[in-house]
Amino acid sequence: MAAPRPIVGVGAVVFRGERVLLVKRGAEPLKDHWSIPGGKVELGEKLRAAVERETLEETGLEVKAGPLVEIFERIRRGDAGAVAYHYVLMDYLCAVAGGELQSGDDAADADWFRLDQLNGLLLTAGTAGVIRKGFAMFRAGAAPAPLPTAGDD
Repeated sequence: MAAPRPIVGVGAVVFRGERVLLVKRGAEPLKDHWSIPGGKVELGEKLRAAVERETLEETGLEVKAGPLVEIFERIRRGDAGAVAYHYVLMDYLCAVAGGELQSGDDAADADWFRLDQLNGLLLTAGTAGVIRKGFAMFRAGAAPAPLPTAGDD
């Protein structure tokens, strides 16, 4: 059954050197696709707080949310043409502030990928474009300052 209105979601675009953090979806919609960590905003929750919470739940990493990278809509229709789901997603550039990488919540896996590895992954639609835009912002210094981490690439 379709939701009566769009669902608000958030995503974290996180870089460590030349690598981006991705999660493999463990549940529908888009099970087994790689995407940036994120999920639904809870009632009364601020957007940046939601992206920080969702990233921690899916990856075990604490992040600090920075500027908005992109607003993205994902609308999927069923066989009869009715809307199966409609998400309005806001993706934020984030920096790692702590924690240990591990998949959790509805993520089947979580890992860091070089940008040149993206073409070989089953990505959710639009993800590569958001990552490229976020990487340009990251290179320009737009992300919040991360805490130093041993072994950064």
